[in-house]
Amino acid sequence: MNSIHTHSNRPPQSIPEYLEQLRQSLAGADPALVQDALYDAEEYLRSELAEQPGKSEAEVIASVASSYGAPEEVADIYRDTEVKVQTALQPPRPAPRSSPIGRFFGVAADPRTYASLFYMVLSLATGIFYFTWVVTGLSVSLSLVVVLIGIPLLILFFGSVRLLSLVEGRLVEVMLGERMPRRPLYAARGRTWLQRIGDMFTDARTWSTLFYLLLMLPLGIVYFTINVTLLSLSLSMVAAPLLAWTGIAATGVTDDGWMVLGWTHGTGLSTSVPLLATPFLLFAGVLTLFASLHLFRAIGRMHGSIAKHLLVKTAQYS
Repeated sequence: MNSIHTHSNRPPQSIPEYLEQLRQSLAGADPALVQDALYDAEEYLRSELAEQPGKSEAEVIASVASSYGAPEEVADIYRDTEVKVQTALQPPRPAPRSSPIGRFFGVAADPRTYASLFYMVLSLATGIFYFTWVVTGLSVSLSLVVVLIGIPLLILFFGSVRLLSLVEGRLVEVMLGERMPRRPLYAARGRTWLQRIGDMFTDARTWSTLFYLLLMLPLGIVYFTINVTLLSLSLSMVAAPLLAWTGIAATGVTDDGWMVLGWTHGTGLSTSVPLLATPFLLFAGVLTLFASLHLFRAIGRMHGSIAKHLLVKTAQYS
């Protein structure tokens, strides 16, 4: 894919100009890719500038153009590399099925289904941790602001929030397949530390990340409840007739013709169903199980989109 060039053909004379041209050349690319590209470029250019103290930024940029590349060339390299990396990291997908029945049952062969299922279970634990960290960090640092020690604590807390966003991004990318940043958020290194601290507090992404971390607790509860409820319901509907037919569960017929199912060595009856209804119960259980797998995969895709919008600063790269 060719990059979109919206800047002039004048070679960049400073690192900020180089990064701005690179950002414009990557217009339309995945925001997470743009964030990684900007971070890598700035790290490389500033390391070269530090190794050549007698040269200006323009001279250093001109000297590394042959090795690192012009902004347009770097943008094209990142686009091409991203396609190759995503193809290599993509788990093997099942062959496409043309029939509705094949597509319905084919969900069981999609690795993303089980990754989404596991993420839904894991989200309860991560949601509790994120919520506790945010509430504790904010309450402690804000309560100590009046005695000044809370100011550095608040700065450290916001720094930890950005670190947590990277950790959560890795979980989302690995388990849900949504491309997330692999490097910290690009920030202008030429600004003073007071300006950069101010940027942290005024950056909309900081507050959207806080909102995401708090949101993970109710989402985790909902995801975990849906997961456990649907799996226990569908698997019990499948298991009950099979256990009765194989003799593992005790059976009996009441005066109304109901077959009572219970564990042979158990301590009581678990449920009862009509004798002739057990095949339909098994069929309904299988349908419920596969429908649940479709729902789990859909929830994984939905959550990946939520994480992308709240953890990645999309507006900066549009």
